Amino acid sequence: MSADIIRIAYLVAASFFILGLKGLSHPRTAVRGNRLSALGMFIAILVTLIDQQIVGFEVIAAGIILGGTIGAIWALKVPMTAMPQFVGLCNGFGGGASVLVAGAAYLEASSSIMTLQFGISTMISSLIGGITFWGSLIAFGKLQGLISEKAVRFAGDHFIKALLLGGTVVTGFLGILNPEDTEYYWIMLGLASILGILLVTPIGGADMPVVIALLNSYSGMAAAATGFVLSNNVLIIAGSLVGASGLILTSIMCKAMNRSLTNVIFAGVGAESDSETSGSEDDIYEGKVKSTTAEEIAMVLDSAQRVVIVPGYGMAVAQAQHAVRDLANQLESADIEVIFAIHPVAGRMPGHMNVLLAEADVPYDQLKEMDEANGGFEQTDVTIVIGANDVVNPLARDAADTPLTGMPILNVDKSRTVVVIKRSLSPGFAGIPNPLFAAENCLMLFADGKEAVQELSTAMKEI
Repeated sequence: MSADIIRIAYLVAASFFILGLKGLSHPRTAVRGNRLSALGMFIAILVTLIDQQIVGFEVIAAGIILGGTIGAIWALKVPMTAMPQFVGLCNGFGGGASVLVAGAAYLEASSSIMTLQFGISTMISSLIGGITFWGSLIAFGKLQGLISEKAVRFAGDHFIKALLLGGTVVTGFLGILNPEDTEYYWIMLGLASILGILLVTPIGGADMPVVIALLNSYSGMAAAATGFVLSNNVLIIAGSLVGASGLILTSIMCKAMNRSLTNVIFAGVGAESDSETSGSEDDIYEGKVKSTTAEEIAMVLDSAQRVVIVPGYGMAVAQAQHAVRDLANQLESADIEVIFAIHPVAGRMPGHMNVLLAEADVPYDQLKEMDEANGGFEQTDVTIVIGANDVVNPLARDAADTPLTGMPILNVDKSRTVVVIKRSLSPGFAGIPNPLFAAENCLMLFADGKEAVQELSTAMKEI
């Protein structure tokens, strides 16, 4: 294959990456953007393998078929509720791949071709890749419930992380100066792996969406560094796009959760105390929670003119998005205005609720972002919260010292009536009680999200 054809193919692949990233910026074009990005990656992989004559065509075909089959099975089998941890795991695979490729290139290279660019790129790729792989495994374990979602801290943890980071820099530098002594590379990789574990372990489940976005950025940076190792332009471009977009998304999510980007990157450096001054669940809930039925809620909705639906992780778990759409259509047929208020970090990953509601064919113009939705709650007759907790917790706005303090929330408590559909009074990822559940204007419907919404639709028809 001629060099000109390869350059053109790489240019086409890079163009697809950029167009795909642009498409992913809006729910309406997200599917097309994903397909364009996948096509660009397919072209890049195919051309690279053929150009470098790494393996025969039969092996390339077998790899594409095997990888495509595994990817298709995962895409079909992994439920939407498990998509955040699946994305986290894919980030880890990306970091691990960078370690393997860069490490193999380093171990095979002779000292005569160990240029400064090659050595630095290899160490950076392995350093970031090692952190990404092991950090992503910890994030996956927290989201999957395999390990505690709580922030795990110990005395002197920041000092140990600083020592590990310094150790990776020193051993990486020695590995560049002494390429024949490969033990420096292995020591650096081992220290980076431990650092990856320690960077994510102190972060609690409430901040996992931000961590997933950050690890996605890391995987892109590791890939870009690997591109310099292999002198592969398309890998540099793709990695840079992923790294930059992931960092921008992390910054946006930090703003949405009132978190410091520095605190997230360095796992709590400078973070304030997480001590809870909000009181126990008994103090907040005892004798104040008003349980209700679908029939009672239907009567309240019958006299409403404006209804806001707030989806949360509970809706995803119950797979209630189609039932919610049917309820919204039913209310609109009764001349009731219905909108959906979407918190940026509702669920466990960015855009989680948007994807679920788009799957249920909810019109995009009904989905309102937090800032727009908050301006209308005081004029809202009924707000229906389905499985959300932390993103509607007034303590984030009113309390001085909780894990949620300062995080922007949906001000659903300002509605005339709030209906919360939830299985129990259990706390969200932040692990603190929610005074909304005991508010004077709040009614609690304790049930599975899908079943509750279906019962509510039935009750509405009987009025």
